[in-house]
Amino acid sequence: MEPDHLSTPRLQEWLRRTQTPLDVVALATIWLTILPFTPATDTSSLGFWVWGRFLLSLLYAGDLAVRAHLSASPHRYVPSHPLSLAAVLVPPVRIFFSFRLLNAMFRRGALEYFLFVAFMLIANSVVLVYFFERTAPHANILTMGDAAWWAVVTVATVGYGDYYPVTVGGRITAVALMGIGLMTAAVITAQIAASFMEQSRERRRAQATAAGAAAATDAADAADVLTGVDARVAEGLEARLERIEALLRAQVEGRPADPSEPAAPVGPAAPDGAPDPSA
Repeated sequence: MEPDHLSTPRLQEWLRRTQTPLDVVALATIWLTILPFTPATDTSSLGFWVWGRFLLSLLYAGDLAVRAHLSASPHRYVPSHPLSLAAVLVPPVRIFFSFRLLNAMFRRGALEYFLFVAFMLIANSVVLVYFFERTAPHANILTMGDAAWWAVVTVATVGYGDYYPVTVGGRITAVALMGIGLMTAAVITAQIAASFMEQSRERRRAQATAAGAAAATDAADAADVLTGVDARVAEGLEARLERIEALLRAQVEGRPADPSEPAAPVGPAAPDGAPDPSA
């Protein structure tokens, strides 16, 4: 996070574009940090290490200069970022910036980040075990190809035993690599299990949706049937009422009842002295 009083839109855009690549560079050059503790610095590889350190310092210095230029106050930006300045002087400090990638690799659904970081750590292990082992007495990991094959076998937890480290540094690297292999297998297994569980949930959800739709259709059909039944019942009741009314009128008028006679419409009573229209 940049201080609000130093941040600008251009600086935020630069950070958005360069933060992850620089984190990857720091992660990919862990071996360069540990290289001085291997026998490699006692040979011609020392020049390679010096050049690597110089290029990293140049890269981090350029990034810091650009960020300072894009900030609201260039002369105050560098003093307010001591860790970035320390990374220029001592490039291994930049490894702390790569913790963002390490945090991202354990987020839910971030399998690609995890595999990428795991691959970078395995590559670092290959380089380190090669430099630890290549000049050691009785060593059998003598080439980069041997180191790569040993790393693959170790990560896969196969352990053929055809190649193995004999130095203390190589064995420490092997332990770290075993941990990476076990963690990778666990994460991949968990991801596959989660995928199967998600597919099962989707199937159950689809079945529940289909069952709900079928139930709604059955309910609509039942409602239609009940509506038809109600209409028929109403018609039957109306016919019966009409026959009862006809029978009652026939009894009142003193004539034989005809059950099939429809009921006369019921109107207002006739006034006194007026002829009865039904007579």
